[in-house]
Amino acid sequence: MRDAAPGKIFLKDYKPFGYLVDFVHLTFDLSPHATRVTTKIGFRPNPEAEDKTFFLHGEHLKFISATIDGMPVTPLITAEGLTCHVPPHDFVWETVVEIDPANNTALEGLYMSKGMYSTQCEAEGFRKITFYPDRPDVMSVFTVRINGDLPVLLSNGNKVATGPGFAEWHDPWPKPAYLFALVAGELINHPGRFTTKSGRDVELNIWVRPGDEDKCAFAMEALRKSMKWDEDVYGREYDLDIFNIVAVDDFNMGAMENKGLNIFNSSAVLASPETATDLNFERIEAIIAHEYFHNWTGNRITCRDWFQLCLKEGLTVFRDSQFTSDMRSAPVKRIADVIDLRGRQFPEDAGPLAHPVRPESYEEINNFYTATVYEKGAEVIGMLKRLVGDDGYARALDLYFDRHDGQACTIEDWLTVFQDATGRDLSQFKRWYSQAGTPRLTVEESWEGDRYTLTFTQETRPTPHSPDPKPQVIPIAVGLLGPNGDEIQPTTLLEMTDATQSFTFDGIPSKPVPSILRGFSAPVALDRKVSREERAFLLAHDTDPFNRWEAGRALAREILTEGARTGAPLDGDFAEGLRNVLRDDSLDPAYRALMLALPGQSEIAAALHAAGTVPDPMAIWTASETLKDQIARLAEAELATLYEEMQVREPYAPNADQAGRRALRNAALAFLNRRDGAMRARAQYSAADNMTMQLAALGCLLAAGNGVSELEDFYDQWQGERLVLDKWFAIQVMQADPWGAVPTTARLTQHSDFMWQNPNRFRAVFGSLAGNHAGFHAADGAGYRLLADWLIRLDAVNPQTAARMCAAFQTWRHYDAGRQLNARAELERIAATPDLSRDMTEMVGRMLS
Repeated sequence: MRDAAPGKIFLKDYKPFGYLVDFVHLTFDLSPHATRVTTKIGFRPNPEAEDKTFFLHGEHLKFISATIDGMPVTPLITAEGLTCHVPPHDFVWETVVEIDPANNTALEGLYMSKGMYSTQCEAEGFRKITFYPDRPDVMSVFTVRINGDLPVLLSNGNKVATGPGFAEWHDPWPKPAYLFALVAGELINHPGRFTTKSGRDVELNIWVRPGDEDKCAFAMEALRKSMKWDEDVYGREYDLDIFNIVAVDDFNMGAMENKGLNIFNSSAVLASPETATDLNFERIEAIIAHEYFHNWTGNRITCRDWFQLCLKEGLTVFRDSQFTSDMRSAPVKRIADVIDLRGRQFPEDAGPLAHPVRPESYEEINNFYTATVYEKGAEVIGMLKRLVGDDGYARALDLYFDRHDGQACTIEDWLTVFQDATGRDLSQFKRWYSQAGTPRLTVEESWEGDRYTLTFTQETRPTPHSPDPKPQVIPIAVGLLGPNGDEIQPTTLLEMTDATQSFTFDGIPSKPVPSILRGFSAPVALDRKVSREERAFLLAHDTDPFNRWEAGRALAREILTEGARTGAPLDGDFAEGLRNVLRDDSLDPAYRALMLALPGQSEIAAALHAAGTVPDPMAIWTASETLKDQIARLAEAELATLYEEMQVREPYAPNADQAGRRALRNAALAFLNRRDGAMRARAQYSAADNMTMQLAALGCLLAAGNGVSELEDFYDQWQGERLVLDKWFAIQVMQADPWGAVPTTARLTQHSDFMWQNPNRFRAVFGSLAGNHAGFHAADGAGYRLLADWLIRLDAVNPQTAARMCAAFQTWRHYDAGRQLNARAELERIAATPDLSRDMTEMVGRMLS
């Protein structure tokens, strides 16, 4: 099945729907190939709408009947939906349709996953369930009856009736159709309870397949922590009598915040020490929080149209980052967020997929669930909080919840709340929502007498979405260090509003060393010529954790870009600086582990491209390997000491303290592995009693060209655990050398457990190929061809996942002429595929345009 033909939709063309919806009653008679959906809707004319055309979205529906106030009608039905003549007053509309969940491989709407019915309606999946005004500004109260022979029948809201073969649910809070959910299957619940601050007793359930019930305890505790945190920090209380989470294997996203019935990719909820790594546990904690926080920032207050997607997603990502910072290490979380932003969003801003945080147009909204909307959207919220202060932010959020509860809102509504609460004019700040691209911030400095001046210039590269970018408001957090490393000017927030702007500091007795953009106070690229001596000084003395890490990262990036560009031998500045950090026991082990992580090869490629040099993936790989060998040699003693000191002897717990020690121990192992012939890795693999240590050891063995027997052992041990098998597939491709990445990937696609229609398994293999920089960008184009082959195949059954994976090609123009020729050929081959989905058509078209 293919979706309706693409057509561009523009923000400027928004018009409210002609009718309001007073109630929705849905009845599902479940059947794998012929589920019957009876829909009864109370409509009335919308006094704020001029256009009273009665159009209901609907795709891939078998129409049975329709009535208005009980009288049969014959609507005009097209591939996009139906239109019908309706009375000019209130009326009740009823339709009956049939759908085929078992053959719904796109995993949108109502589909079946291994015998279980599940839904995914964001963004436009509800129209594949029944005819409806499937847009976020149409909100209504839903009542749902599910008829079926499965033991568990779930929907949104509170259960109001149940009996043999049926269940009825009622959600008292108005919601748009994208938040509708239904689950039915053979499921077991992991129960819990939570008492809200006002005394409401809430039933909690995590529903899983039989056999997974022992992997739910951590997620349940994360849910309780999230509910408590949202009460304590934002004053937001849960508002139903029950909260259900369901784990689903076949799911395009990480999770979905449907009101009272969150549906999760099983990888984002199931965990045990034996099957999940520390990073898996942290991810689960964050996603549980994210989806729960949507109850207010997304559900109770939703977005008027899909152009406002960042209103709910950027805000909720910011909130879940705050939560993780409070639960774990704030500096480590901030650094991890910036690594992710630079690794995913900065390339998006610099390439053909660039778009504003709030786009002006789209063809397929599924293609705009991007790092720009989510991660950059969260950074915009963070900047706003810095500018108005903690108190101003708290006042604005309280006003936002009070003023807009139950509404579908816009960015203008959001900014107006801040203006009303704080008195600030945010008209210039609004450009962060409308301009694409990453601002580049250059710095000049002068020191005369006791006056120190910093002069900043901002420049944003024009994009098709923003051909003439204007200066933006940039909060720049700055501190000044004296020659002995003492802080002579504590962190000060500078507010830049002009294209070029100077800031002065008086009473500075000696020329300071500036620490600029502390805490990464704005999502910009800082361009300042800094000597290696100054970077080493900041690495040793900066009191800001982010900028201390940034100094080391920048030093490593400079060494690697120079090595990749010239092939010159690498010096020992970075290794020596790292030795000092490794010896500092006052630093959090998780922080030191991050300090040991070198910039990724794609980051070096982006840095070379930004500097006007065509990146050579093989040269980058060689420089990276050389620097790793050098660090391993020069810091071997410190690394060996840390490896022993960081051993966790207590029973496994997925807390921040233990996770930090394991992270540092495994980071040390990766370097020591280059010196000891994989001796420690082999011993660690044999002794490991948790997945974090076992998988890290296996990765080291594979990286060293060993581990054949351990890889077979790992498979034999875990072949019954589908989420662990994803790790088994992924690690082989990630650890392959540039010559082996494509052959390894191709071999794994022939494995009997490569279930390519499962999004997790597909991403495990081909996401890892895209992440193996030199392997994917092989000069002969083999990586491009292999991925294109499988994207074409996947697009026919799951366009959403295929289109998102297609983003691996987004930097293709950065490379040499031969690689560009190969990449273009594959993109054009994808584009020429008959019946290509509109998801893929838009993505490939943007990359070729």
